[in-house]
Amino acid sequence: MKGKIIKSIAGFYEVHTGDNIYRCRARGVFRALGVKPLVGDDVEIEITDTVSVPMEGNVIRLLPRRNELVRPNVANVDQALLIFAITHPAPSYNMLDRFLITMNQKNLPSILCFNKQDLATQEEIRELRETYESCGCRVLFVSVLSPDTLEELREILKGKTTVLTGPSGVGKSTLINTICPGARMETGELSRKIKRGKNTTRHVELLAGEEESYLVDTPGFTSLYLMDMEPEDLRLYYPEFEKYEGKCRFDGCVHMREPGCAVRDALEAGQISRIRYKNYSELFEELKGRKPDYSKKSGRKL
Repeated sequence: MKGKIIKSIAGFYEVHTGDNIYRCRARGVFRALGVKPLVGDDVEIEITDTVSVPMEGNVIRLLPRRNELVRPNVANVDQALLIFAITHPAPSYNMLDRFLITMNQKNLPSILCFNKQDLATQEEIRELRETYESCGCRVLFVSVLSPDTLEELREILKGKTTVLTGPSGVGKSTLINTICPGARMETGELSRKIKRGKNTTRHVELLAGEEESYLVDTPGFTSLYLMDMEPEDLRLYYPEFEKYEGKCRFDGCVHMREPGCAVRDALEAGQISRIRYKNYSELFEELKGRKPDYSKKSGRKL
């Protein structure tokens, strides 16, 4: 029988077969081969017990993986849904860009979902829409208090395995409970002092929705580090810079302080978001800080 691993905890795997969920152990052959089943894996199982609740079985074969993420450790993901609040708490644009870059590195299409639309002003919504649609993102504005705002989101999730991510306190668990009622995710109370929520998600879990839809809920993040990237490559993850490539005075311009930079000219002309460029500058300096010999290697003084 074929199924999908939707949860892994304490050496057991919960496998969803469409009609039932089986509590399974992995056969010893996986350990011998150095292979570990992951949440999201498509597997074959043998049934060992149909009386117990839940019913039990063994994972006997892993089907080929399309992809694998490390954080969260999950397989066979189709897309990423990045959830931020428009306000209460206000979005961290720096963190948002980190998420977009990380998903781009994993070749995962990203949908940017801003929650708590009911608490936002039209000006806040307009600024966010212009900033992130201009860099090629699909942007949604939703509120669990307005069911009609969730229809487009449900359509996007249909038939896909979607990894959900974003900081704590943005209403992620409440949103999941609304679009996937069987989830019964614990929701946390937002701290009045720091306007941040307690992270209520303790493990990676794949939630079965309607029409072969799965949601991968993940622990909230307080930081996200960009790995395996040279500072000069960061510009490649800002799509709005692309049309200015080759128009700068110097080849290999990294769009920081070089004279004759077409990207900085576009910034001054209002054609590139100042929010996005500020994030780019901060991330560039962070990456450069991990490369003490960067200016020497490139032959430029930055």
